[in-house]
Amino acid sequence: MSGFANHLSGGVTTICRAWALERADGLVRGFTDHDRPLSFDGIDFRPETGLSASALVQGAGLAADTGEALGAISDAGVTEAEIAQGRLDGAGLRIWRVNWAAPEERVLEFRGQLGEIRREGGLFRAELRGLSDLLNRPSGRVYQPRCDASFGDARCGVDAGQPGIAVERMLDMATGARLRFDWPDGPAPGWFAQGRVEVLDGPGAGLSAPIREDRIEAGARIVELWRPIGVALAPGTALRLVAGCDKRAETCRIKFDNFLNFRGFPHLPGEDWLMAVPRGAAG
Repeated sequence: MSGFANHLSGGVTTICRAWALERADGLVRGFTDHDRPLSFDGIDFRPETGLSASALVQGAGLAADTGEALGAISDAGVTEAEIAQGRLDGAGLRIWRVNWAAPEERVLEFRGQLGEIRREGGLFRAELRGLSDLLNRPSGRVYQPRCDASFGDARCGVDAGQPGIAVERMLDMATGARLRFDWPDGPAPGWFAQGRVEVLDGPGAGLSAPIREDRIEAGARIVELWRPIGVALAPGTALRLVAGCDKRAETCRIKFDNFLNFRGFPHLPGEDWLMAVPRGAAG
């Protein structure tokens, strides 16, 4: 029997929970509901940072393990800015039950990621999704005229970082979801529509957002995003603009010279084909 099991079988226990939250950018932070700091696996778990969890629903079958995390928004724990910027979207989460008197005695209780995050005043609620949630994701292909590959992935074959496809520019001005560049002689208008913009430096480094529209206006290039980046972008911020793809066969062939890797079925007959009937020769 393990040391943790021996501890649970005793008459008195000293048990708490410890959390390790790992963002997509690699930042790992530890929290605990104990009243003193803990440390193990190279992670420092801080108390009084406002994280707790509802009962975890776990089973031995294929159903997704679920739960909910409740926490306070604060500078010491999870901040309002990182929620607004999306830095916690899909963050990895591990939860242990720990003997705080001997932290080497512990058991991993949950491993998964954060799902939907909701703010309620000074609190946030985050859905917990276990590893079995991955089994709910659709797989396979859909027969459709448009390409079903993600632009720049292995199936697409286009190097999304090559010059011309991705261009680095200094921001001239940002107003909400509207970015302005002093760049009238760049690629043709619309080149970056349905692409993305990535922040390379400043407080928003590592953030990105999808591009809705790309046009020339009064001698400047205007890039409209589907949503604001989530952090104020100062003039002079370095950004990377990645060309957009609308998944059409014509775009793949003409814009990217990549038709051999097109992953759609552009010659599928349309709905009118169902109504087609043979015609006899004119009498």
